[in-house]
Amino acid sequence: MSDAQTPDPGTPSPGSAPRVGFERRRRRGPGLPIIIGIVVLALIAGTIAVIANLNARPTASPSGGAGEADTGATLRLGLRLEPTNLNIRRTAGVALEQALLDNVYQGLVSRTADGQYRDALAAGHEVSGDGKTYTFTLRDGVTFHNGAALTAQDVVASLTQVKNDASLANHADLAAVRSITAEGSTIRLTLDHPDSNLMFALAGRAGIVLKQGATNDLASTANGTGPFRVASWKQGSTLSLKRFDGYWGEKAKLAGVDLTYLPQAASANNAVLSGSVDVQTALDPTLIEQVRGARGYTIAEGRTNDEYTLAYNSGKAPLNKLEVRQALSQAIDTDAIIKAINDGGTKLGGPIPELDPGYEDLTAINAYNPDNAKKLLAAAGADTLSLTLTIPNVYGSTVSDLLVSQFAAVGVTLKVRQVEFPTWLTDVYTNKNYDLSFVNHAEARDFGNYANPDYYFNYRNPKVTTLYQQAQQAVNEQEAGDLLKQAARLVAEDAPAKWLYSGKALTAISDRVHGFPTDATTSRLDLAGVSISR
Repeated sequence: MSDAQTPDPGTPSPGSAPRVGFERRRRRGPGLPIIIGIVVLALIAGTIAVIANLNARPTASPSGGAGEADTGATLRLGLRLEPTNLNIRRTAGVALEQALLDNVYQGLVSRTADGQYRDALAAGHEVSGDGKTYTFTLRDGVTFHNGAALTAQDVVASLTQVKNDASLANHADLAAVRSITAEGSTIRLTLDHPDSNLMFALAGRAGIVLKQGATNDLASTANGTGPFRVASWKQGSTLSLKRFDGYWGEKAKLAGVDLTYLPQAASANNAVLSGSVDVQTALDPTLIEQVRGARGYTIAEGRTNDEYTLAYNSGKAPLNKLEVRQALSQAIDTDAIIKAINDGGTKLGGPIPELDPGYEDLTAINAYNPDNAKKLLAAAGADTLSLTLTIPNVYGSTVSDLLVSQFAAVGVTLKVRQVEFPTWLTDVYTNKNYDLSFVNHAEARDFGNYANPDYYFNYRNPKVTTLYQQAQQAVNEQEAGDLLKQAARLVAEDAPAKWLYSGKALTAISDRVHGFPTDATTSRLDLAGVSISR
């Protein structure tokens, strides 16, 4: 992570920053895992006041008949992670992407929750057969929130800035791009070699278009082209978005959205039980029964990119022995762990989650087998092993308590060291001074961490690195996915980590709210199609 980028305390993520939130990184330095549920201390003191303030506000405008969309309604949306500032160019963290991508900022293309691409500021696009030329036709009639017209030069300047300035978030995403030019309304990106992830990059931070020469302070304001504009931000409380009436596409169905930040799981539940929010995302699965029967709400379950990962320090003895890592993995009963978190996750046997290219069910590799785990430890001369698990204190003790007992059953003593997240960043992520670590890696397409020998896993396999590099330069995502699938199987067999489960997106949605997205809600929320009935 560049010194010029400010990490979002909301979640650690590898690279530019984490999902609780940091963003995806590829072909760059080590990234931070995204830790869902990081507590922003500045928010805690204001939680009660926030809820009281929400209670004082009506959800929708008072007029209108039942069943019709109330276009004067403001959605009260509860989120867990607040960004430290609004500078989407320099501040890492998925909290910014969750709030601002699609809603406030846009690029030439966008991405749906299931990974499909759609044109946004581009009216259409073409990719050459060799995968080295991307041609976009700019959409007519687009204006920024300050009233300025969008031009092709705005696109060229925005993409060029990210490509040339290594201090900007997601700079490395455009590494394959040789030139960015415009002729009339046609924008052309020429690549040195094919890049199977370029469309993904253009649909994310690297691709957002800002007005060339704009002087607004990106840390506290935003000037985008999306269906909503930033109206106000009361840090520690609420980020308010208002419908942009000059939007080029179909107007948002809501008059506004108040993003209210409730970092504590109990506070999020209380907001639902009191009716203070219309929607609450990222509910804690261990507390879900408290709100499952809340009157007027439905609990939706969605898919995520979350990989709750128990990392082994593969560069430190005795974890540098394959047999030891395999034994630890086979000592873990992931079914019991998922049951303990109220089925708030699904089994994940490898480093790629279901929503990412290259996914394959690898749960049979190093599956639960405590008897074989004992044999492997004995063969490695590690049958009296004692290890320490370093875990950020935002995760509670449910998982770590189970790991202690499951490891004890095969003769391994596990000590648990709970630390503040900044301490985890220093000791584990930066200095690699740890035995085992547990965090949530929630970034999309973060497999590159396993191809990076400098990442905090200390894992090295040249075959994996080669396959990953080949996947990056594949002409299309199908070819890239096939290569990633091969690499992921090698990683699963090498066991640099145990992937305990893939998290579910648990969202409480008022029965009056329609069209709210339910997949990957901690990283991206397109709110233009959401409505509230009268």
